[in-house]
Amino acid sequence: MDFPYEKDSKERMPYEHYMEIYRGLNPEDISSRANIPYNAESRTFTLRLMGVTYQVSWPDYEVRHLDREDLQYYPLEGAANARILVLRYLTEGAAAPATGKFLTYREVPWGEVYFKQFQGRCLFRLAYGFGNKLQKFREIMEKLGARKLPHGDAGYEFEFLNGLYLQFLLWEGDEEFPPSAQILFSDNFPVAFVMGEDMAVVGDVSIGALKALS
Repeated sequence: MDFPYEKDSKERMPYEHYMEIYRGLNPEDISSRANIPYNAESRTFTLRLMGVTYQVSWPDYEVRHLDREDLQYYPLEGAANARILVLRYLTEGAAAPATGKFLTYREVPWGEVYFKQFQGRCLFRLAYGFGNKLQKFREIMEKLGARKLPHGDAGYEFEFLNGLYLQFLLWEGDEEFPPSAQILFSDNFPVAFVMGEDMAVVGDVSIGALKALS
């Protein structure tokens, strides 16, 4: 993918860094570590992101979606933050089974350090983007195949990336209180992404997808 940014931009530099690592790795090792199926004949991985199945080539990192033509938004094909995040998972992350427990952002490694940024980038953005549009939020989540939860005024659980799950919870605002939100991570996220910053990007990518689909 060609990024329309200068060499010292915050997207291009990490993208080029992780691309160099990705090209140098054995794809079979990536597949085993990240539990992402790899086809040696076509030299492609198959993974799921936000309800869409993608084919990802190695070593070039060419991406195309394989299903969900109805969505008309595919972050892994064009969103720089989604592409870099998945590239980081393929180069550094590891798969682990979830136990069914979910964590707040403060409970993940480095979560306390990055919480203020996460609050602004993700919690406030989700709350003020959809806290007074609960029906629209429900429609989008159900279109993505998310599972409805009995928490909050509207709550859903969905698979972000293979085996990694998020819960989005919203409370509607009123004349006295502003809308609020909570984002919970399945307890295998800290194995897949070791930095709290990565999980803030997970929130960015997810909320960006909801806004695009709205």
